[in-house]
Amino acid sequence: RFEELLAFVPYMHRFLSKKRIRHRIFVLNQVDHFRFNRASLINVGFLESGNDTDYIAMHDVDLLPLNEQLDYSFPEAGPFHVASPELHPLYHYKTYVGGILLLTKQHYEMCNGMSNRFWGWGREDDEFYRRIKGAGLQVRRPSGITTGYETFQHLHDPAWRKRDQKRIAAQKQEQFKVDRDGGLNNVRYRIESRTDLSVAGAPCTVLNILLDCDTSETPWCTFG
Repeated sequence: RFEELLAFVPYMHRFLSKKRIRHRIFVLNQVDHFRFNRASLINVGFLESGNDTDYIAMHDVDLLPLNEQLDYSFPEAGPFHVASPELHPLYHYKTYVGGILLLTKQHYEMCNGMSNRFWGWGREDDEFYRRIKGAGLQVRRPSGITTGYETFQHLHDPAWRKRDQKRIAAQKQEQFKVDRDGGLNNVRYRIESRTDLSVAGAPCTVLNILLDCDTSETPWCTFG
């Protein structure tokens, strides 16, 4: 996703600086040989973000906010879904919480983070919605935004970026279950490298992450 990254980092740095929101951009880059696991990467980002951060933005690299009225401030009242179904160019179902979601660190811990069982693309944010509800939290969304589906620029080109949507072995049944045991408490990983970069003058930290998989628990983490 290098091309998206070159656009995302300077754009978000300018956008947040203009709104006077102090921020650090962490790029969570999976470098092992397992299938992509967005949820585990976000868990790692949370754990590695340091004590000087008090909330996180789970932010897709291919989604840029175009409307400066969007609120990225501290989500004290509960998880704040910036890319709400009324505004996201692709996903419009009412329980959708993907794309861009802000949470305090306390609220993320109350959910035990995200499930580590979702290898391949999709479904992990639907499971996280159920975790949010289970923790007694209410998802809030933007109000008064009049730009509709033009609120964001979606950089994803499906012809260029093929998504790994295969469902292997028991994964088909598994993807609709709630993971009551795993999450932040049992994500297994190693940081291969941590690099501070500047992209067109905008600072970010790239974490090259080696995830680990228990193939007896989730055999669908590999294609083989």
